[in-house]
Amino acid sequence: MHSLLQYSWLTLFWVLNLTKIQAQGSDTTSLTVQKKEAYLQSVTASPFKRVVNMNQIIPSLQMDLRYASKNNFTGKRMYPSNLSTCYLREEAANALKAVSDSLLKRGFYLKIFDAYRPYAVTVRFWNLIRDERYVANPALGSGHNRGIAVDLTLVDKTTGKEIDMGTGFDNFSTAAHHSSTAHQSAVLENRKILKETMEYFGFRSLETEWWHYSLPNPKRYEVLNLSFKELKAITATD
Repeated sequence: MHSLLQYSWLTLFWVLNLTKIQAQGSDTTSLTVQKKEAYLQSVTASPFKRVVNMNQIIPSLQMDLRYASKNNFTGKRMYPSNLSTCYLREEAANALKAVSDSLLKRGFYLKIFDAYRPYAVTVRFWNLIRDERYVANPALGSGHNRGIAVDLTLVDKTTGKEIDMGTGFDNFSTAAHHSSTAHQSAVLENRKILKETMEYFGFRSLETEWWHYSLPNPKRYEVLNLSFKELKAITATD
C-alpha cells in the first residue's frame, strides 16, 4: 500500500510538472515574434508600427548604448560594438521627441542607454537573471522587444554631465526603485523631473527601475527580432 501510494504521488508530481512545462511552451510558441518580412508586411498594413532611427528624430540625443559594450550587468557585449544609434516605433519616438523638446527648455539633454532590443537578446538576459522585476520573461516579450520602451537619463546642458539619479543604470537594488527615499532631496527632485515629464507625454514608469519607461497597451505591437543591421537598412529607405 505504501509503495502504491508513493507511486501515485510520483505520478501526480510528473503529470503536474509536465502540464506546467507544456503550458510554458504554449505561451512561448503563441507569442508573435516578427522577423524582417513579417515586420514589413505589418507596417504596410499599419504604418504607425514603423520603427525609426532616433538620431533622425532627436538630433540632440546623447547615447551610451551599454549593451554595445561590456559595460553592463552581463559583462558581455550584446549588441554590435559599432552601434551608434537606437530605434523606437514611431509613436514612441514622437512622444520622446516631445519629452526632449520640453526638457531642452529646462536645461537638459536626454541620454539613452537602451531602446529597441531584439527578442534574441531578451532570451539571453533571461537565462542570466530569471527575475521579472529586472528582466522581461521571453514567454511574454518586453516593451523593448516591441520598440516602445526606453532606458534613459538626463544630462545637464551646461556641464555636459549626467545629473545625479542616486544609482547607475541597471542597478538591481531597492535604491533604484522609484519609491526609494534613501537619497538626498536633489536626487529625488531629479528623478521627479524625468518621471513627470515622461508620464506627461504618455510614457509609464517601472517601479523597480528609475531609468525605464514604456508606452501603455504593449499588445498593440508585435515582438520583433530584427537585427540592428536590418533596421539600419530598413530605416535608411523610409
